[in-house]
Amino acid sequence: MAGKQYSRWLVLLVILMAPLLYVIDIFIINIAIPTIRQHLHATQGEMQLVIAGYLLGSACFLIIGGRAGDYLGRKKVFFWGMFCFTVTSCICGLAQNMLQLNIARFLQGVSSAFMVTQSIALIQELFPEPGPRAKAIGWYGMTLSIAAIIGQVLGGYLAEANTAVAGWRLIFFINLPVGLAALWAIRRYLPETQKESGVRFDYSGALQLLAGLGSFIYAVTEGRERGWPSWSMGLLLLGCAALIRFFYDQKRKSAAGWQPLMDTRLFNNRHFMLGLLAVLFHFMFHTAYLLMVVVYLQNGPGISAWACGLYFVPHALLFMVSAMLASRLLVTYGKYVLMAGLLIIFASFVLQIRMFGTESRPFLHMLLIGMYGLGNGMVLPFLLNIVLDSIPARHAGMSAGIFSTFQQIASALGISIIGGIFYSSILWETKMAYKTALDNGLVAGIICMVIVAGMLWLLPGSVRGERRRQLVSLE
Repeated sequence: MAGKQYSRWLVLLVILMAPLLYVIDIFIINIAIPTIRQHLHATQGEMQLVIAGYLLGSACFLIIGGRAGDYLGRKKVFFWGMFCFTVTSCICGLAQNMLQLNIARFLQGVSSAFMVTQSIALIQELFPEPGPRAKAIGWYGMTLSIAAIIGQVLGGYLAEANTAVAGWRLIFFINLPVGLAALWAIRRYLPETQKESGVRFDYSGALQLLAGLGSFIYAVTEGRERGWPSWSMGLLLLGCAALIRFFYDQKRKSAAGWQPLMDTRLFNNRHFMLGLLAVLFHFMFHTAYLLMVVVYLQNGPGISAWACGLYFVPHALLFMVSAMLASRLLVTYGKYVLMAGLLIIFASFVLQIRMFGTESRPFLHMLLIGMYGLGNGMVLPFLLNIVLDSIPARHAGMSAGIFSTFQQIASALGISIIGGIFYSSILWETKMAYKTALDNGLVAGIICMVIVAGMLWLLPGSVRGERRRQLVSLE
């Protein structure tokens, strides 16, 4: 990376502005969905698109965003991704109807894809050594927890706020001052990276990827909500076919010596593939759990949106503490740090099944949800380390895009599959029905957790031992 005028730790703080804003927007919307629906007189389907549209826009452009940084320079793509995210956030806050809001949310998701992939790739380039990289990813994990605290608490507060500007609009407008500060810091502190020269961007591959991912994710997110009509099944098959064609097209271009959107040789790396499968199943149960427990708390025990946000504060604080502790242990103990975190999550889920009920028990709810955060802080940030550790820096943008795409696909599948199990268990709108639904969803989450543990078990105990061999296979 050229032009290192500032400490890389200072640059890291600038880089982390992207995941901070991205995660805030996820949590703050989840809490405020009922309020937005009331103010804009939206249908249930329109409100589902507020979440699904953001997910769809982000997922479709993650690999493209990662490669754009390789071609155009990460600083330039990061800056304009942050700029567009800030502008589209304001458009969301100004929306007068659901059509405007959902279009703006889709574009907000697209812009997030360009800035988040640059942040992951820049961490990979700035911190090539195992020790500093683990520490940097620990800070990445702490940023996720801080963003979760801000999103959950602020979302609950603003959803019920009575001000001159509707509280739900402020949910989007708060991105303006943070975004402006981030743009200033990017221009001042972030060095530009070397660009890939003498190659053309793979436009045909990008179109195939957009068609495949767009069809697949839209079918998964909307198909379940609408009872899997025939059009959703057809779209799902179309998406799968387009993704298969995309993969073989990229493989052909790699063999011919071209510069494709995605180097398929990455998937020959056993370490990388096992890590991606762990990402897939972990984010499936993680995303579904956050949705299920919020719905359960507000409809089972019947707590307010503001209280619901406060219930997640211990979760985020313990996530932050365990992520920082795990960053110190990861270099020495490797995958066993993540395995210990999964064991804590398993204990939390079992205790929630046995001890959660239909009455509000604040201390118990916060304790067991916080226990989940404690375990997850040892797993979620370091899946990034597990997946990318064996990838050379020249593949930073591409691998970051693949990682983030798998994460988004996993979130869509988690909402569809595990969320589907949860919602299908609510036969009547009773407190006990929501408790039963949560239990069923947690059991499905435990199954996914076992698969994650299996993938981690197949990895080497410490990635440093085979890092050199893996890198050589990709050169």
